[in-house]
Amino acid sequence: MNLTHSVDLELRCHDVSLQAQLRAPENPRALVIFAAGSGPSQQRRRNMLLAQLLQQRGLATFQFDMLSAEEEQEDQATARFRFDILMLSERLNCAHDWARKQAELESLRIGYFAAGTGAAAAMFAAADGDGRLGAIVSRGGRPDLAGPRLTRVTAPTLLLVGALDIPALPVNRKALEALRCEKSLEIVEGASHLFSENGALDNVARLAADWFLKHLDRR
Repeated sequence: MNLTHSVDLELRCHDVSLQAQLRAPENPRALVIFAAGSGPSQQRRRNMLLAQLLQQRGLATFQFDMLSAEEEQEDQATARFRFDILMLSERLNCAHDWARKQAELESLRIGYFAAGTGAAAAMFAAADGDGRLGAIVSRGGRPDLAGPRLTRVTAPTLLLVGALDIPALPVNRKALEALRCEKSLEIVEGASHLFSENGALDNVARLAADWFLKHLDRR
């Protein structure tokens, strides 16, 4: 695998096959795994843009569908899977384990870039970890759904919330209080839940990249 090229692949997690994409600049400084839960194609396009902005800062990115195509279809109708935090965290662990087995990636420290219920999955997975995770960034996420496991997270954690995302502000403040690791809450002015306003995603990418480079880059 040549990290100067894009790689599309299938990630096997137990008996499920998930679509994934590895993207990296030359000589990447760290690896960021996206944990986006579930969502429509518009949300995926935003994640692709964020990944491109992180790559411009020297970060490799690994994006994968946390649900299979069949699960995604059912979830859109019933929301059955998006709140299955245990299952989502197990799939995030599968992505982490896959990256650790790649010779070209094994020297890179890893961070999670989470959104929605994927933020709870990231916290859940980090709480069960062995210190191998270097940092977490949550964008408009629901870290509170990790419950008491928040107190066991040791990876430095940044919570990003839009100033106009009224429902997310109190739950993220509550999650911030529960965390016992290095932590920060950044409120992005003029941004709503999806950060679709002009320049909002650029601000998110800048804050996230700064956090990841601070905690992951060993250069």
